[in-house]
Amino acid sequence: MKPAKEDHVQDEVSFEEAVSHVDEEPIVFNQRVFTGSLVWVVAIACVVYSSFHLYVMNIYPLETWAYRLSHIGGGLALGFMIYSASATKADAVSQRNMVANAILAIAAVGILTGFTMLLAIWYNVVETGVPVGQPWALRYYGVPLFAGSCLAVAHGWFFIERPNNRISLADVLLIVATFSAIAYLILFSRQLQLRGGIPMALPADMWAAVTCVLLVVELTRRLAGMALVIIASVFVGYAFLGPWLPGILYHRGYDAKRFFTYIITDNGILSAPIAISSTYIILFVIFAAFLQATRVGEYFVNFAFAAAGHKRGGPAKVAVFASGLMGMINGTSAGNVVATGSLTIPMMRKVGYKPQTAAAVEAAASTGGQIMPPIMGAGAFIMAEITGIPYINIVYAGIIPAIIYFLSIFFMVDLAAQKYGMVGLPRAELPKFGKLLKQVYLFTPIFVLIGSLLMGYSVIRCGTLAMASAAVVSWLTPHRMGPKQLFKALELGARMSLQLVAVCATAGIIVGVIAITGIGSRFSAVLLGLAEHSQFLALVFAMLVSIVLGMGMPTTAAYVVAASVMAPGLINLGIEPLTAHFFIFYFAVISAITPPVALAAYAGAALAGSDPLKTSVESFKFGLAAFIVPYMFYLSDEMLLQGSWLDSIHVAATAVVGVYLLSAAVQGWFFGRAHSVVRIILLAGGLTMIDVGWLTDLVGVAVGIAVYAYQKGYIRPRDMARGAD
Repeated sequence: MKPAKEDHVQDEVSFEEAVSHVDEEPIVFNQRVFTGSLVWVVAIACVVYSSFHLYVMNIYPLETWAYRLSHIGGGLALGFMIYSASATKADAVSQRNMVANAILAIAAVGILTGFTMLLAIWYNVVETGVPVGQPWALRYYGVPLFAGSCLAVAHGWFFIERPNNRISLADVLLIVATFSAIAYLILFSRQLQLRGGIPMALPADMWAAVTCVLLVVELTRRLAGMALVIIASVFVGYAFLGPWLPGILYHRGYDAKRFFTYIITDNGILSAPIAISSTYIILFVIFAAFLQATRVGEYFVNFAFAAAGHKRGGPAKVAVFASGLMGMINGTSAGNVVATGSLTIPMMRKVGYKPQTAAAVEAAASTGGQIMPPIMGAGAFIMAEITGIPYINIVYAGIIPAIIYFLSIFFMVDLAAQKYGMVGLPRAELPKFGKLLKQVYLFTPIFVLIGSLLMGYSVIRCGTLAMASAAVVSWLTPHRMGPKQLFKALELGARMSLQLVAVCATAGIIVGVIAITGIGSRFSAVLLGLAEHSQFLALVFAMLVSIVLGMGMPTTAAYVVAASVMAPGLINLGIEPLTAHFFIFYFAVISAITPPVALAAYAGAALAGSDPLKTSVESFKFGLAAFIVPYMFYLSDEMLLQGSWLDSIHVAATAVVGVYLLSAAVQGWFFGRAHSVVRIILLAGGLTMIDVGWLTDLVGVAVGIAVYAYQKGYIRPRDMARGAD
């Protein structure tokens, strides 16, 4: 594997160009690129959406249900504006026929009829001051609205609108339907808190709820793919098919009115995922947008290249460092891959890494951004909401596991570089470290965030202070944040939050099904049954469920669903809630690099031009430590800082040794090329370090020393045989 010889001038230009685009959001296949006045219409709508959340969180709180519904409604409207139902193409012409026009016309009649009846209901409420509405409007409001919404969604599926510079008529109708359904739910939110999920619910309540569910699922399909949609559909189907299912899956079943009016409450769509999405997640997404608008992400990548780019296999080590830093401000694995991988993957290939290896390293490193405190890809916020454990405690608990994970990837790439004799990039092509050190103040927003958390301020206050500090620090750079940059940051924050809004709302549907059917408690019984034979077997079962549920799903949704199903069972086994949730969270995260469906690896493969399946297998290999670390903190809470500092240091030190031995076994290099027997011995030695105890630690260290002596030639097989005699 020899470095390719390329023109240095061209490389340097490419490097500068690539770094300059690190802070830009990539345009996806179904995203519209507007022209003319629509650019400003959509941009202003995005800014209003972001500003609304900041205003409510910091200045004027709204009633909880009204706020969460507004959060969902605004996200749906923006989503249908910006993302089409299928791939778009510039300057293409829509292909319409009589059937398409007829479906669109009927959809328009239904949605506009529902909208008109909503206006009548709203007028009556305003006039009388009593939220009852006109009886005729309440009776007929929902049916045409839902039917029209179904037809508008179907039109987007079957009759493709190709142009990407305007909003299709079908999506305009879906925006109207969104307003009609969400406005009804907000108008009657206090009544729904009492009658949702019980026979007192009105038919209009059900139709507004089912329309909302339809719109949420459709936007999730557009932004997150079919995996989560299929899983949510299976759960919804389960709510109705329970009477015909066997064993633990049996339940008595629910009628549509009770089910959908229950799902729209804070037991379902408005539950913990949206509670977090509408507060902490969107706050930190806007914070990330502030950092991107001030080009801090570009500085992070330059800093990583200056620090490690010249080392052996330098670009791969840069991927580890840069992805860890970007993970603080970017909460998605695939997003991290695209942001840093567009630069690091070509650089890795330049120094000799195979395309699939380069993509795998970036995927594994970017996935680590999901477990990197203090933000942890929004997982920390959701975990705090579900468990009731203070957010700062979860941040503390995540420190050692995150360090171990990134160290393991670092060991992997360093050993691979030694094995294949790779070198780093010439210093002349890299940013000057001394110059970047003079700009270290750009880390100030991160320090402000962490410092204010340690001082005990609320998470919202901490995020707001960090956001303000990002704006202030920008004035010390060429990219000063003025009105134009502020507008851009607020617009970008809204755009970046849309996928999380849709995903969290859909995850809430699944949570609602689990709550109403009681399937979570039944899975707990299964885990307890497995634990009678082996508690380790129960943990393996929980691991497999978390990984399978996470395949093809964003981490946030994967964790919420897996935690709803598996966490109660693990806690009933006697495992501490923090440990149980971290265990599930880690496996939900690494589902992004677990074959056969590994979203982060697929994103890297697209950038590297490598085979997606082979890339996912290799990313799984690079992220192997993530499969070991959860068992480490299950066996020893000290890894989650749940004990004395001395014990935590001991656990961290032995974990570092263990993952180094595992990395050497996987790469087949330990102070020289390691043959298969040596690799098996190293693997066994690394696994002994999982169980934190002095005896197992000594065994693991002894194995490492013995193999080192063998690899260096201090011990030979015949000497060992003579000693046995």
